[in-house]
Amino acid sequence: MTLSLISVLSQDISGLWLLLKASTDEIMHQDITPLCAADIQDQLRKRFAYLSGGRGQDGSPVITFPDYPAFSDVPDKEFQNVMTYLTSIPSLQDAGIGFILVIDRRQDKWTSVKASVLRIAASFPANLQRVLVLRPTGFFQRTLSDLAFRFNRDDFKMKVPVTMLSSVPELHDYIDKSQLTEDLGGTLDYCHTKWLCHRTAIESFAVMVKQTAQMLQSFGTELAETELPNDVPSTSSVLIAHTEKKHKAKENMRLALDEGRSILESIREPLARSTEQSPNQDQLDNQTTVQRLLAQLNETEAAFDEFWAKHQQKLEQCLQLRHFEQDFREVKAALDTLAQKIVTFTDVGNSLAHVEHLLKDLTSFEEKSSAAVERARALSLEGEQLIGNKHYAVDSIRPKCHELQHLCDQFAAEVGRRRGLLGKSLELHSLLEASMKWCDEGIYLLASQPVDKCQSQDGAEAALQEIEKFLETGAENKIQELNKIYQDYELILTQDLREHVQKVFQKQESMEEMFHRRQASLKKLAAKQTRPVQPVAPRPEALAKSPCASPGIRRGSENSSCEGSARRGPYRRAKSEMSEGRQGRGSSTGDEEESLAILRRHVMNELLDTERVYVEELLCVLEGYAAEMDNPLMTHLISTGLQNKKDVLFGNMEEIYHFHNRIFLRELENYIDCPELVGRCFLERMEEFQIYEKYCQNKPRSESVWRQCADCPFFQECQKKLDHKLSLDSYLLKPVQRITKYQLLLKEMLKYSKSCEGAEDLQEALSSILGILKAVNDSMHLIAITGYDGNLSDLGKLLMQGSFSVWTDHKKGHSKVKDLARFKPMQRHLFLHEKAVLFCKKREENGEGYEKAPSYSYKQSLNMAAVGITENVKGDVRKFEIWYNAREEVYIIQAPTPEIKAAWVSEIRKLLTSQLQAFREASQHRVLEQSQSLPLPATASASPSKGNTRNIKKLEERKTDPLSLEGYVSSTSLPKAPEKGREHW
Repeated sequence: MTLSLISVLSQDISGLWLLLKASTDEIMHQDITPLCAADIQDQLRKRFAYLSGGRGQDGSPVITFPDYPAFSDVPDKEFQNVMTYLTSIPSLQDAGIGFILVIDRRQDKWTSVKASVLRIAASFPANLQRVLVLRPTGFFQRTLSDLAFRFNRDDFKMKVPVTMLSSVPELHDYIDKSQLTEDLGGTLDYCHTKWLCHRTAIESFAVMVKQTAQMLQSFGTELAETELPNDVPSTSSVLIAHTEKKHKAKENMRLALDEGRSILESIREPLARSTEQSPNQDQLDNQTTVQRLLAQLNETEAAFDEFWAKHQQKLEQCLQLRHFEQDFREVKAALDTLAQKIVTFTDVGNSLAHVEHLLKDLTSFEEKSSAAVERARALSLEGEQLIGNKHYAVDSIRPKCHELQHLCDQFAAEVGRRRGLLGKSLELHSLLEASMKWCDEGIYLLASQPVDKCQSQDGAEAALQEIEKFLETGAENKIQELNKIYQDYELILTQDLREHVQKVFQKQESMEEMFHRRQASLKKLAAKQTRPVQPVAPRPEALAKSPCASPGIRRGSENSSCEGSARRGPYRRAKSEMSEGRQGRGSSTGDEEESLAILRRHVMNELLDTERVYVEELLCVLEGYAAEMDNPLMTHLISTGLQNKKDVLFGNMEEIYHFHNRIFLRELENYIDCPELVGRCFLERMEEFQIYEKYCQNKPRSESVWRQCADCPFFQECQKKLDHKLSLDSYLLKPVQRITKYQLLLKEMLKYSKSCEGAEDLQEALSSILGILKAVNDSMHLIAITGYDGNLSDLGKLLMQGSFSVWTDHKKGHSKVKDLARFKPMQRHLFLHEKAVLFCKKREENGEGYEKAPSYSYKQSLNMAAVGITENVKGDVRKFEIWYNAREEVYIIQAPTPEIKAAWVSEIRKLLTSQLQAFREASQHRVLEQSQSLPLPATASASPSKGNTRNIKKLEERKTDPLSLEGYVSSTSLPKAPEKGREHW
């Protein structure tokens, strides 16, 4: 509906309201007097004058002044009010004819009659037609009145004649009996009390109708002048406020209608009871007035309902428009964001796996974007429905619908274009992978052909057929024309990809050239030989290096090689096969390097493939389990023991995932073409790998939570959603397995890269990874120590830890205890720190998984500042001594193997040597400070450094002894570790 139609309807309703207001003004005669029956109810109730509803012969209204002894006592103001009100009741037409006054003074005196007539004549406010006076009935008063009226006629000169009547029958000559009340000999049924109630009710109803009309007019003006808001909350508020006012207006109209119907019923009820008596004119006027007001109220209500329906429709359409506009802004912002994101999908991939990963990312992005696109299309359909429903803002809605459709189509087209490019990239990389695989298989084929068998004509022909058969497969796998590749894949050929295509093509050509050379050689061998071939004996160096020096030896080697190849991995088996081929025929250095390059590429592919799988598994756990613990819909499945245990159960897995997904995996992919340099990638990120130590330290707590809650329905539901065959604990072990996998892959890569540029980096990376594994292992043992009162971090870095057999020998102590200690070893787990060595008792725990891991009960600690060492102990190469405070306490340590003993002795020697060097530098610094502060040179006996010098000399002498090295007890710097339970070994 347009605003012009609303305005027209508003004008129509305003006209009806004005008509209703005019009707009520007419009823109330507000242009004459504001008086109402309710205002002068007490004065009317005195009944010194009343309007019975009777009419004269010409329809003149009759006002009766009954016999009222106290008439002269009525105040002039009251008299004036009553006269004014009574003359205002008849219609203007009847009042224009003139009133007939009937003054009943039959029981009064002449003097009172005269005074009453004069008073009435002087203050009557309306037109008079005739005054009829019933004079007193007493003989004296009647005679007196006749004489007085004749002689005082001039005093009664009025605009209308005054007629003196001697009896009621004379009155009937002027007014019909049916128009007179019973006290005047008439038959008109009149009850003053009922009349007063009717007048009060009718006037109250008229006031109510007038107020309703004013209220409707004001409300209609407000509705017509309301400006439509520009946002959803304001529009909703306006609609609610107007609806509330509409209900209030309807309620007021209902009350007015009910009041009017009640009054009309009270007017009709007496007439219905008495069918013989006809209503008087006033009754008929009252009934008509009420009926007219009711009709106008009904008409006004219908018009208001129609107006409200249009106005409500306008507001509801406005609210729909504001919702549509708000949703449009949100959807458009979402589509703009998607458009910005899809623009960033420019990578076409650098390998087959990378392209597959990009396609998977694009599919995932499209699935996540589908909600926004579907919402946009649904909003466009919603806009079309608004247009179909004849919304007033069609010109605003239609362009937005078209824009939404355009954005959705544009996004779909861009996704399709990106998918097409990635499809072409996948096709190209599949072709490149097939070509490279074909080249590798060709190299393997050449490497696997034994030279000795090819010396015969049959062997050469068989090998030649094998090569020709393989070359036939090239039609499906190799690159046919390089220019055609450039032409077909021009849209996706970046500079790097173009170079990669060239390298693959060059490799393919090189491999084909190798095949052609081999074909030429085999064709010569396959030709009929005219003279025997003299076999050439291998060089001595080859004999020394080759495991196939003689047929017998070679056969045994082949057997053992076959058995071993079943146990070795694919890389070792491939290398073994190529090594045997090379040793059998003495292939060139180029072929050997090509074979190693293939092996390095295999290792790199496994590293990348397993890394991608690892990242996917971590993401699966974080989204499928960890995130679901915060899902309100899954809360009811989480047991009490699992609540608030998310950080304990998963540790810092999210931190590990972000490191691998955002950093390490992407950097590894940069080394796909130079796998021998991948050690640099590990070295650059070695510091970040420390996060695995935190994860492994939390693993026992995680295992404990898992064992307590493994049967929780939450885990079962998550596993079902993910379609995992293995439970969560298997995936929580993935980080531990992954950090150990790296050192195996680095060892394998180093094995095939010893002559390459990155060999040193690979060796350093391997050592660093092994160091991390050792630190992780040591920290796992360290956190299992119980009973130590101090802070373990104060003891410095943990250098080594392990289990040993320990004998003790104390100078102070009971002889039997000393003898017993010498012959009975104790099993102790030692922790070597920079500042102390701890002796602990290993205690195996009952349980499963990490709960079965041992704990260590603290027994003893030795401050490294007071420790000495004896490297060799007679009788056992696995034993060495640690002694304390100048051999006051001696601990004989037996390692599990001589190698472990050598490692511990070497580490302790390094530690004590560094302490000696630090003490020597500190002593020299003190001597220098003292020499600068003394004015005179000190004598040798007074030298402050004499004692220190002697101690250093003593240490140096002991250091020269290959059997011992004792630390020096300094009065400064080094903290002393707490010693506990020395007697409870």
